[in-house]
Amino acid sequence: MIRAEDGMKPIYVKIAEWLEKEILAGNFQADEKVPSQYQLAEMFNINPATAAKGLNILVDEKILYKKRGLGMFVSAQGREILFQKRKNVTLKNMVLDLILAGERVGVDRDQLIMMIKTVEIPEDQEGEEL
Repeated sequence: MIRAEDGMKPIYVKIAEWLEKEILAGNFQADEKVPSQYQLAEMFNINPATAAKGLNILVDEKILYKKRGLGMFVSAQGREILFQKRKNVTLKNMVLDLILAGERVGVDRDQLIMMIKTVEIPEDQEGEEL
């Protein structure tokens, strides 16, 4: 669902991000139909044009494709595009935050790299989603 902490983002971005999370979670598979702009508008109590704008973001990114008269569907490569997007955006931001935090406490990049290499992941946290 859409969270309150996303309050500064436009609602159409929140819709796109919600659909991304649903695709990554496996709730929508390749070539599976996603909710229409009207279904999304009803689900989230928003204007259908706003929901359409969120869907179109994902079409522009080739995560969804349109079938005229039938709706929007997850593209064959949609999930992989999302994984790459997460890797290229989310992880880079996390690394930047880590570097800046390290610099604030006097830990340089080489020390951070060594720390990363030696950290053991607890079994109950392996494979957690971003």
